[in-house]
Amino acid sequence: MTANRVSVNIGPEMTNSNPPSLQPLPLSLYIHMPWCIKKCPYCDFNSHAVKEDLNTQAYIEKLIADFESSLPLIWGRPIQTIFIGGGTPSLFDGASYQILFNALRGLCPFSPNAEITMEANPGTLEHANFEQYLEAGINRLSLGVQSFNDKHLKALGRIHGSAEATDAVAKAKQAGFNNINVDIMYALPEQTPDEAMADLRTALSLETNHLSWYQLTLEPNTAFAHSPPPLPDEESQYTIMEQGLALLAAHGFERYEISAYSKDNSPCRHNLNYWTFGDYLGIGAGAHSKLTLHATNEIVRVMKHKHPKAYQSATDDFVAVKTVIAREELPFEYMLNALRLLQPVRYEEFEARTGVSRACLATPLQEAAEHELIVLGDESFELSEKGRLFTDNVVQLFMKGA
Repeated sequence: MTANRVSVNIGPEMTNSNPPSLQPLPLSLYIHMPWCIKKCPYCDFNSHAVKEDLNTQAYIEKLIADFESSLPLIWGRPIQTIFIGGGTPSLFDGASYQILFNALRGLCPFSPNAEITMEANPGTLEHANFEQYLEAGINRLSLGVQSFNDKHLKALGRIHGSAEATDAVAKAKQAGFNNINVDIMYALPEQTPDEAMADLRTALSLETNHLSWYQLTLEPNTAFAHSPPPLPDEESQYTIMEQGLALLAAHGFERYEISAYSKDNSPCRHNLNYWTFGDYLGIGAGAHSKLTLHATNEIVRVMKHKHPKAYQSATDDFVAVKTVIAREELPFEYMLNALRLLQPVRYEEFEARTGVSRACLATPLQEAAEHELIVLGDESFELSEKGRLFTDNVVQLFMKGA
């Protein structure tokens, strides 16, 4: 394919000797709960099957100490969103989260309208706890259903059945939750397009305001990667995606990210902060942070001790790795997140959130435009329909540095 020569105009000429100032960013909090009942064969998250009685109180105390030790990185900044992930956070009851949030609020302000999400698996939920979670301040649930087909749930190693999944959504609504996401995967082992659409129709019938619908991928260092199951061929995968997108649109769901769909203007604010290169503090075993330090004009990434035993053995230093993101890596880091969103990438926002001049974008944008992967505007650019099929290729163009 021959590329067409394109002229790129990205606004005012700026030089690296006079970089833009880093602007104050929204701050989110991620809390990692590393235990689950059973490790699923497709899961590459930092999760560990519970092998003995879980001392929830001891872990909550470590989370509080971890947060307190991290305060110098976030002084004076209110928390806008919280996401409790895992593992299976619903192994901890509402009372545990009440203790945790009471302590955290005493150390750092929460925004009055903070979005607080907890991941939960239908197979580990005691439905009586839904009310407790709501009382603790959790106002959004993300239910890891994955499929409503018992055969496929068994193949995925899930410990719940279809009936438990639908019951969990109903009980969450009865408890008072009106902000609920349901996770559904497609292209499952030996799944047909009709079975994938049946899963999606069942999810839609539950009338939640958010769906995460994404393709099963075989991640390295998982049981599925070691012994791959028989997956649908590429033609079937494309058929599923095409039919699913049409079905979601017909039911009023807006696709605002590669695998995220919301109804009634209810996107996940926490994930939006990730994808727009906002700041987030992570606490818990293996939790990651990305933080802007205005005092030094640096952006850092931090990872806490990964294994639960190592994390719980820490006293006042929970950090395993802390690195400053090199200036030349920032365009790639930014685009890796921003191009997940199906909206224009604004040059002004890129500068404000990286402290790097938009001038460094000219060459990769020109290359992408010449191959018709993006649509250029005076103040922004966005992926073309073709570019959405090759997002990873577009992101790679920005690895050449600032």
